Formats: sequence, C-alpha cells, structure tokens
Amino acid sequence: MQTVAGHLLYLSLMAVLGMWALGSDPGALASGLLVVGVLGAWRYSWVALNLVRAAIYIKLAFPRLRARAEAAYAAKGLPAHAFFLVTSYKIDTATTTRVYRSIFRAAAASAGGATIVASVVDSADARLIAQIRAIEAPDPVRVKLILDQIPGTGKRDALARSFRLLAREAPSRHDILAVVDGDSCVPEDLVARTAPFFTDPRVGALTTDEAVEISHGRLFRDWFRLRFTQRQIMMSSMGLSGRVLTLTGRMSVFRADLATQSDFIALVQSDHIDHWRLGRVNFLTGDDKSTWFWLLKNGWRMPYLPDVASLSMESQPKPGFLDSAVTLMIRWFGNMLRTNGRALALSPAKIGVFTWWSILDQRLSIWTTLAGPISVVIGAVMISPMVLVAYVAWVLFTRYVFTAVLALTRPSGGFPITYPVLLYFGQIVGAAVKSYVLFRLDRQRWTRQQAEGRRGAALSLATRLKGWSSTFAHGLALGWLTLGMVLVSAAG
Repeated sequence: MQTVAGHLLYLSLMAVLGMWALGSDPGALASGLLVVGVLGAWRYSWVALNLVRAAIYIKLAFPRLRARAEAAYAAKGLPAHAFFLVTSYKIDTATTTRVYRSIFRAAAASAGGATIVASVVDSADARLIAQIRAIEAPDPVRVKLILDQIPGTGKRDALARSFRLLAREAPSRHDILAVVDGDSCVPEDLVARTAPFFTDPRVGALTTDEAVEISHGRLFRDWFRLRFTQRQIMMSSMGLSGRVLTLTGRMSVFRADLATQSDFIALVQSDHIDHWRLGRVNFLTGDDKSTWFWLLKNGWRMPYLPDVASLSMESQPKPGFLDSAVTLMIRWFGNMLRTNGRALALSPAKIGVFTWWSILDQRLSIWTTLAGPISVVIGAVMISPMVLVAYVAWVLFTRYVFTAVLALTRPSGGFPITYPVLLYFGQIVGAAVKSYVLFRLDRQRWTRQQAEGRRGAALSLATRLKGWSSTFAHGLALGWLTLGMVLVSAAG
C-alpha cells in the first residue's frame, strides 16, 4: 500500500508541475530548455540503442552462443580443471563462512576437479577456511586447497602472489580460473555454466550478472539494486560486441593459463599511468581494470553471461547514504578514468567500433550530464523561472519511464518509488564526482584499508602544486562549460 501511495504522490507532483509549466510562455520554455532537449535527444537515443542491443543479446544472440559453447564443450569430452582464487581481508566471519561454503561447493561440483588458492591475512580466517573445507570438500584429490597467509599490503600484492602460486600448478589453456572477492558467493554450478565458453579460442575471460544482499540501509540497498539492473542492461549490450567494459572484481572467470603470464601478473601488481601533469600515478585499487585492459590490448574477447550470477554482501562504508555513495563513486570512477585514456588510445579496428565509442562515451557523458542542469539554472535566471519548473517535471517524467522499463527487466526486484530519484542522483552526482576525479587521478583509497595515494607526501611542495593545478584545471573546465551554456542560452 505504501508503494502505491508513493507512486501516486510522485505522479501527482509530476502532473501538477507539468501543467503549471505548460500554462506559461511556451516560447520562453523552449528557449530555456534548448540544451536539455538537444542533449536529451542524444542521451536517450544512446539509452534506447543499449536497451535494444541488450534485448537482442539476452533473447536471441546469447541463447545461441550458449548452445554452441555447450555443444563444443560436450564434443571435447574433457572437463576443465577449475582454479579458484579468493582474497579475504577485514571481512566478518559470517560472510567469510558463506563465501567459502559456496566456493568449496562449486569446486566439489567441478567435473574436472578444482584447486583453490585462498589468500588471507588473519590466522583466524585460515583456520575457518580449513574447517569449512573439511565439511564441504574433504576429498584432497578432487579439491586441492592452497592457503596463503600474507601481510596486509593490499589486494594487488595478494593477487600477484596468488597468480604466481597458480603458475606452479601449470594450468593448461583448457583450464579456467575464477577470481572472487572475499565478500562474494558463487553459484554451485559455476564451472559447468562458464567453462564451455572457453572452447572459443578467442575468449580470454568473462564476467557474469550480480545480485546484492544488504542487511541495513533501505536507500543504499535500492541504489545498489538499481545500479545492478542498469549494469545488466549495459553489460548485455556490450556482450553483443563480445567485449565488456569491465571484468568485475567481485567475480570474473579467466582462461587460467593467461593469469600465469609474467606481464599479466606484473600489470596487476604494479599498474600505473604517466600523466602529463600529475606524473607517475601508481594504481592502488582497480585490479579488475588492469586485468581487463591487459586482455583488451592483447585482442582477447570478453563475453557477458546474463544467466549466471554471483551474490555480493555489501554494507555502507559510511554511516550516511550520501557519504557512502560518494565514497564508492570516487573509488569506482577513479578506477574507470585511470584506465579510460589508455583504452581510448587503442584502435577501434582492434577492439571494435562500438566498444571504442562506449569507452569514449564514459568521458563525454560527464560533460553532457552536467551541461543540462547548468543550462537550466542559467535559463531560469536569464529567461524565466518557469524553466526550472518545466525541467523538474521533465526529470520526474523521463526518470520514471526509464526506471519502469528497467524494473521490467528484473520483475522480482519490484519498482520502489526511490528508483527515479536514485537514478537522477546517480547521474548528476555521479557526473560531478567523475569530473572531480578526472582532474585528480592521483587520489585513490581502498575502502577497507587505510593506504591512500599521496598520503606519504601530503605536505610536500610538489604535492601542493599538483593539488592546486588540479583545482585550477577542474575549475577552468567547469567555467568553460558554464560559459558555453550562457552563450547558448543568450543565442536562444
């Protein structure tokens, strides 16, 4: 009943604002909303294109892809050996227990046997994992466990060390490797559902759908579920081109022998970019972007499996929703933008035109998203305050329609009235955070660890100069964007 009342209240507000705006000067509204209309036509055509591509992939292309892969796998007659690499750090016991139960069950179900490399920091985690193994997969011949207790120097170091341990097992090109975060559960039939796709010699890795479990914070939970619904659409659209835009760090599957190559391991452990203004930027986070870029530049295909899902146990990193969302956005978008430039430098002929354009759009969307509300504020000041009323009505309408379409793709998730508001929040605040990070690529921080980029030289003159130059460049970019919107509004 509360859900229905929320929708009725939302739609009533939208109708009142829309009729109020329509009762004003239509010429002034058209002039004030010129930029929003042009940008809206572009952005929503892009959304529509991805929705159509996603539908084609999920309903037509992927079922055929799976059928071919499973037929080839069955004809081969030799099941793949499955490797699992799991990293755990500062994760509660209940979550660790659930995660490793799922890992051992998936390993035990692997027809070709399995090897698990568990990278842990705490001795208590090592003991707990051994206990779970004794219950879920006691046969050491079918399921081998390698426990690696390491100092907590970061996930990149942990992964690199685990990849080297994996190399000692000499995996073949027919074996697979699932890299799993310590807070993510995998389905029991993971190996059977993913291994067939590696019969295609062009496939280097794949990623799957994600579900989320959040015990506290309804708004935070709705935001994550909406993001994962959007992710399903975008990943499916990219799946039609055979290359996703990220190999999700929570759980992705690789051709095992690729993860033993020295340059692959080196990139994961010590990835960096050389920036013209910021100098050498060493990556602290974003290992999944490093593995993705290595595969992308080397010409490997990376399909998406919409019918397989991992389960992530999330919690708010900060007490409040806004602080938590911005903290996560800074990490996510920082990882994306630190890799975006070098990925964009790759040839469209090599990685595919649609993939290349999607990478470019990651940058363009920052400014097109911010240009809309900036132009509306300018229009409300220079032309008529009713421009702002019309814009709010337009936002309420378009976001409601879009989230209703998204909700249809996951009927079991429902359609909470928070979705349209959270969608707009994600777009505007997300674009603002991206613009902030774009000029501060050297600033990065782990969510669970205290290590932070630039902390060691926080008081040095060079660090201050970088900070000042970042603020100046960011302000200059926003200033030019605002000036452009002023000129467009004046011309209109």
